[in-house]
Amino acid sequence: MSGTLVLAACASTPDWMNLDALKPAPIMDTVRFESEPPGAEAKTSTGQSCRTPCALALPVNSPMTVTFTLNGYQPESESIEPIAVTGNPTQLRPNPVLVELTPAPPPVKKPAPKKKVSSGPAAKPAAPWPTTPSPQR
Repeated sequence: MSGTLVLAACASTPDWMNLDALKPAPIMDTVRFESEPPGAEAKTSTGQSCRTPCALALPVNSPMTVTFTLNGYQPESESIEPIAVTGNPTQLRPNPVLVELTPAPPPVKKPAPKKKVSSGPAAKPAAPWPTTPSPQR
């Protein structure tokens, strides 16, 4: 019976005893994002985003990409890589991430649809002027 109580106690461990709390937090680096023109959305492959100019604290455990989008401009993507710096913790590079957005080409205008010609019966040609001479006076 005491074994059952021990197992039941393990199943209802309070959150403060969770061993995940003992795991070290990931090392973070603050990366600055800038675009020309400003105001682009910078969205990382980890899901974080901000409007340029801005900065985000990102984990340095793996490479990631950041995609810049702004209405009227083509999207641009850049890679960010963790770099080990001697005597310092791992950092993300490049930092700051700078992009110059390229204007999007103007939308292609579709040609106006051609007007349909009625496919009904052909109209009769107008009657010619009478060829009979008119009475003279």
